[in-house]
Amino acid sequence: MKHSSQNKKLQCAVIGAGIAGIASAIRLAARGHTVHVYESHSEPGGKMRELKRNGYRFDLGPTVLTLPEHIDELFHLCHKDPRDYINYTKLAQPFRYFYEDGTIINSYADSSRFAQEIESKTEDSAKSLHAFLKNVEEKYRITKDVFIENSLHVVKNYFRREALTGFIKLRKIEPFISLNSAHKKYFKDSRVIQLFNKCANYIGSNPFVAPATLNVIHHLEVNLGVYMPTHGMFDIVHALVALAKDSGVTFHFNSKVDEIVLDNQFARGIKLNNRELPYDRIISNMDIDLTYSKLLPRVQKPRRSLNQPKSSSCIVFYWGMSKKFPQLNIHNILFSSNEQAENDSIFNKKTIYSDPTVYIGITSKHVENDAPSGCENWFTMVSAPNNEGQDWNEIERIARANVIAKLNRILDQNIEPFIELEYVSNPVKIERYFLSAKGAVFGNSSNGRFAAFLRHPNFSSRIKNLFFVGGSVHPGAGLPMALNSAKIMEKVFK
Repeated sequence: MKHSSQNKKLQCAVIGAGIAGIASAIRLAARGHTVHVYESHSEPGGKMRELKRNGYRFDLGPTVLTLPEHIDELFHLCHKDPRDYINYTKLAQPFRYFYEDGTIINSYADSSRFAQEIESKTEDSAKSLHAFLKNVEEKYRITKDVFIENSLHVVKNYFRREALTGFIKLRKIEPFISLNSAHKKYFKDSRVIQLFNKCANYIGSNPFVAPATLNVIHHLEVNLGVYMPTHGMFDIVHALVALAKDSGVTFHFNSKVDEIVLDNQFARGIKLNNRELPYDRIISNMDIDLTYSKLLPRVQKPRRSLNQPKSSSCIVFYWGMSKKFPQLNIHNILFSSNEQAENDSIFNKKTIYSDPTVYIGITSKHVENDAPSGCENWFTMVSAPNNEGQDWNEIERIARANVIAKLNRILDQNIEPFIELEYVSNPVKIERYFLSAKGAVFGNSSNGRFAAFLRHPNFSSRIKNLFFVGGSVHPGAGLPMALNSAKIMEKVFK
């Protein structure tokens, strides 16, 4: 029997035009509902907004695209051809990894070529890499149906055949050992272990603590591939907003929602500029902590999920470089010489390490107009603790000096004279601009065996007609997960 919401046209309000909010609006519009999206900023995208200055364009983040079929699925739901809106290129050589000992390792979309690269430049074999990639593929198959694309908070989901099969194989996803420990079962070279440990940083976690289940990320990145939209990552936002509008969704920008209106434990609408607007269903794409503290101030907070440790944050230097650097790729990682000390600094000492791991994303190597002729746009990022009142001006100053010193060493030249434009983001700015609690860009951390099970569900068990999407709720942070949060929301929507 279908839910009543599938038969009745409902008035729906989505709070926040982040990627999960836009995807939610599209899914509900495709089911025939009337959808209005309210966004406090002047443009859509949430953390996926863009910055344009002096001929340079930067994706504010994220910068790595996997599983583009999740995006295409939204177009198919609306009976549209995604290629009429957006195109992607699978990157043949997505990442370049740099080490302080002078080693440079290239990743390849062709796993056999990547395996030969590992074998030729490290102490590990091609056979070891293939065995590892087979293992992470199995992890993904087990976890995909259990909790990546379905709610963990709906009892009937546990009795589906796919879920029961997944639970029988739970041991194989290795939730009780760390990423670092799991990698030591396949690799002996510390450089290779560090390369694969990096997936923890993608979601603001510590590879020496976070469970090996997170290795599913490497299935997406290595086995399935990394992509780049034709005009950069903001192209995704642009295309999905166009699809939403073509599907009848109405966007309201510069429209800050003040409160979710409740009546006897039912969400009945939103309050905006001292006006109450009635809606049948409310979907919040706002950070879950801020949803409760700002929009539901009189509701008892779910302490179990909200009190989980927050993820790390980051400091990003958006640099316009007046020179091209052929030794760098689209995606580059310059590793710290002491991975464990770096993570200890971030997660325990609550500061940055003197020799940080540096990520540099340069979309102008793929999107020519993202920088002036002869120049490059550098998205230069280091992991940082979340905001607990540190002196971020001082930490930012130290981080900048450490990053430049590291780049000078690795690239064997002084890069600072070529920085002709600079914009900097830090945890305080992230907290204020992106409305992320404590500036934790990934919501709760995954530094625990059961962290995935402790994220806030995509619906409220106490307040009817209220749903939640985005990286701060189930199933987690990152573009594919945010899109899946909208997919799960639609499954539990009633």
